[in-house]
Amino acid sequence: MNNVYENNMRFLPLLKFIEKYRITIILIVITIILAITFSIFSNQIAKQNNLKAASIYSSFLEEISSSEPDNSELNEILDNLLMNYKNTGYTQIALLNKASLDARNNNFDESLKNFEILVDLTNGFNGNKIYNKIARVSAARILLSNDKYDEALNMIEKFSSNSTNGYIHELSGDILLKQNKIDLAISQYELASSKYNDETSKSIISMKISNIGT
Repeated sequence: MNNVYENNMRFLPLLKFIEKYRITIILIVITIILAITFSIFSNQIAKQNNLKAASIYSSFLEEISSSEPDNSELNEILDNLLMNYKNTGYTQIALLNKASLDARNNNFDESLKNFEILVDLTNGFNGNKIYNKIARVSAARILLSNDKYDEALNMIEKFSSNSTNGYIHELSGDILLKQNKIDLAISQYELASSKYNDETSKSIISMKISNIGT
């Protein structure tokens, strides 16, 4: 009997605590259940969206791989992906492929638009850093060719000030040179040369520096 009494007394503080904060505890339990349910539901939706996006991307890939891709058909498929499945990886790779195709076909306005959309989709902590860098560099090259130097620099600014790939420093140097910012351009070229490992790239950088002012 004493053991039973001692066990009951042991749980008495806990029972008092539960009684005192009963409503709060119930709300916390309900919140946890709802959060778990929402997470499961969201994962199911994400899986379904990925399956649907994969099917649409398959059609996109088939069209873009044909000998004469239909641009209007590609745009229609891409619009479908952007409207309904923009957060999937299939939409990102479709944007990259379409923008690259347009650039090869000298359709630079359309290419730039898709690269900029890809930049927006892949920005942020959880974004695809590789696609983001490819999109930014590609967009910057097009902006440079269109004499939009400030926009081109802004596109790659997040990379050019940090330790990064040689080709981004080289591109920054090209843009700064167009702006007649000679010292800054040379500084970026020198950074590019220090990053490159192959002699061909280093030689190109040396020629760019030596041609400045000639």
